[in-house]
Amino acid sequence: MEKILIQSLLLLATLALVLYFVANRRKARAKAGVKIGFVLFVVVCVLSVVFPQELTVAANFLGVDRGSDLLLYGLVMAFMFTTVSSYIRFREQELRYARLARAVALQSPVRPEDDF
Repeated sequence: MEKILIQSLLLLATLALVLYFVANRRKARAKAGVKIGFVLFVVVCVLSVVFPQELTVAANFLGVDRGSDLLLYGLVMAFMFTTVSSYIRFREQELRYARLARAVALQSPVRPEDDF
């Protein structure tokens, strides 16, 4: 009973995450590789919730002792990817704002005598 409850909660959380990204797809423009990776990640999450023993088999095949350790390693890699991706995106946006500020400053210069 407890196993079915936690599986249901995890599957609902995964479904909510997928629906969130589908609903906000206009805002989130991602490359095809990122979208494919996200779909694979969701599939692996669902399969690991429904068939936890198979995750352990896959972990053993890859040289990891437990399935939960393999899942943790995958989550750490996903977190690192997200962190680096966000840093690069924010840095690019910062540069765009700087270019925009320069362009606006050059289009409408203010002479020192206009301040008084």
